[in-house]
Amino acid sequence: MSVPSARKALAELSAKSYGYPANELTLIGITGTKGKTTSAFLLYHILRAAGHSVGLLGTVKSIINDAEYESPLTTPQPDYLQVFFDLCKKEAVEYVVMEVAAQAMTMSRLETLVFDAVAFTNFSLEHSEFYESMDRYFAAKCRLFKHINDDGLVVLNADNEKVASSYEGTAKKQFISMQAQGTIVGSIVESTLDSLRLRITDNETYEVHSTSLLGEFSAYNILTAVALARRYGVSSLIIQQALKGFTGVPGRLARYELDNGAVALIDNAHTPSSFEALFKAVRPLSDHIIVIFGAGGERDALKRPLMGALAAQYADHIVLTTDNPRSEDPGTIVQEIKKGIDDKYLGKVTVELDRERAIRDAYQKTKKGSLLVLLGKGPVEYQHIEDEKIYFSEEAILHSLRS
Repeated sequence: MSVPSARKALAELSAKSYGYPANELTLIGITGTKGKTTSAFLLYHILRAAGHSVGLLGTVKSIINDAEYESPLTTPQPDYLQVFFDLCKKEAVEYVVMEVAAQAMTMSRLETLVFDAVAFTNFSLEHSEFYESMDRYFAAKCRLFKHINDDGLVVLNADNEKVASSYEGTAKKQFISMQAQGTIVGSIVESTLDSLRLRITDNETYEVHSTSLLGEFSAYNILTAVALARRYGVSSLIIQQALKGFTGVPGRLARYELDNGAVALIDNAHTPSSFEALFKAVRPLSDHIIVIFGAGGERDALKRPLMGALAAQYADHIVLTTDNPRSEDPGTIVQEIKKGIDDKYLGKVTVELDRERAIRDAYQKTKKGSLLVLLGKGPVEYQHIEDEKIYFSEEAILHSLRS
């Protein structure tokens, strides 16, 4: 027997074999170049705080209420999805919050799924190793809209021009904005290394406070989660309480106090847009910032010099190192990053291809008030070199540091 698309057939047969469990769940999808993971975790946390039974499918891990599972992909293969949905059904889950990757839609993993609400966080350069153009990448993101209920909700970022005009359909649209041009508007009241206060105006005005998030990009993630939570009747009081108790996402702006008074941040940022957002957030918080990063091998090479240029613009010192080089030569990757760094900034750049040594050497340059920013790996605890994945924990290294 032959079929027009094996991928679609797998999705359809997987759903049929489990009795279409997703039809008995309320599916909420979040797509976008950046912000999917934190927005999904925030929404999961808010809905749980409101007393709901919730499943979460995402990059870092998957969760059914309080039970955690390894997450093989941002959006898993269809057979895994149906197993997860079936477990959710058996556990009487009401809502499933899903991160939806562009590749998942290109590879037809969402066939048979219908979402009650979706959000498009932002759009920028990524995955040029997979998509031949930005237009193809954008079109893949927009395929999520084909899976929305006619009477569903679409949440769009009004401050991202391409995203703001991405949807034309019968579902209700809401726009989030930090520039006073949306239906749900935010403004930062306070932004420090350990405190973010955000004033939100939707059908009322109230403030939320988080000690685990920082910067404007986090504010957008909060607004995305709030817009979706409001659809399900969550009050501003519950939202305030949930944000106050939110402890963050593993590997996303994870903060570590060092014994010399410096602070280290571990973050997954690995694209120009995420670099710029993070650097804009942390630059006002310290007069001495050291950044350590590399770029993944066999992945989008176009972004390498762009990340180098941004790091040179914002950081006081840069350490270029390895980050899952795979089959590529780490030295070549570093040289491609350096191509984006203007000659006038090269004095602040050092190269140390041993990532652990890079962290330890950079720590010796820190002082009280310094920020040591480790970018690219986030919660991943391995280095992918050639065909081997070698255990590597930045968190463990930071805990072992001593002056």
